[in-house]
Amino acid sequence: MRIAIYGSKRQEAYLTQIQAFLDSLARRADEVVMHTKLYDYLAGLIPAALQCVSTVTSDTDFTADVAVSLGGDGSFLRTAAWVERKGIPILGVNTGHLGFLASADISDLPTLADTLASGDYKVKPLSLIEVVAPRVEGWPYALNEVTITKSETSSIMSIRADIDNCPLADYRADGLIISTPTGSTAYNLSVGGPIVQSDAPVFVLSPIAAHSLSMRPLVVGDNSSMHFDCSSRTPKYRLSIDGHATVLSLDEPVELRKAPFSVMAVRLPGHTFASTLRDKLSWG
Repeated sequence: MRIAIYGSKRQEAYLTQIQAFLDSLARRADEVVMHTKLYDYLAGLIPAALQCVSTVTSDTDFTADVAVSLGGDGSFLRTAAWVERKGIPILGVNTGHLGFLASADISDLPTLADTLASGDYKVKPLSLIEVVAPRVEGWPYALNEVTITKSETSSIMSIRADIDNCPLADYRADGLIISTPTGSTAYNLSVGGPIVQSDAPVFVLSPIAAHSLSMRPLVVGDNSSMHFDCSSRTPKYRLSIDGHATVLSLDEPVELRKAPFSVMAVRLPGHTFASTLRDKLSWG
């Protein structure tokens, strides 16, 4: 197999497990490529484990059978942008906090090479939001959410939302979150939005600190096209795509729609939507 590895640079507590994983890949003679940022970090800590690892950058064109993401949900999002449209299945190994996107725990890492080689896993497509807006910087796709927020804390904003070319609402609020099912347990959850099963064909619109009790979270079909125009006392607003922000002028609208491709997520045996919620939210 060819394994691609991406991860955060805060792994000091898990070096033993990471080394065991890399050693097992070497014993299997699997081909391993690693993002240079993680490689350079590990080279100063466990250099012997990297002898059979080659490096790639964010701009390098590469292929792999599986991409392994070491870290939390943020690392998984960055891994998704790294593999782009290649269709490489991503396995999240949680070394962060909640880790909703991860299918494996750090304790699974030493035996993960054998699990992947056996093919004893499923691959599940996760939908993304495509962002069409002037001057969007970087990757214009959101696996979790797109947020439209005011650029200053002292004033509210008004966000006019049209769905499929029909007027929907004028949200007077601190902002608006447009979430995928995957992102329903992220920022959306913190503002009172609904938790959505990850394969549901929907998006969620949740206002942030709405100035009217009638402005409630709304679930729409993911085949909907959404158009947003903003107004405020200040001349700019902030558009964030999975946490990466761009400041836009009020005369620059935003259009959102379902992306024409999906992120392929690896799900190990025993990993289900219900079990994840019970574990991460302590429902059991």
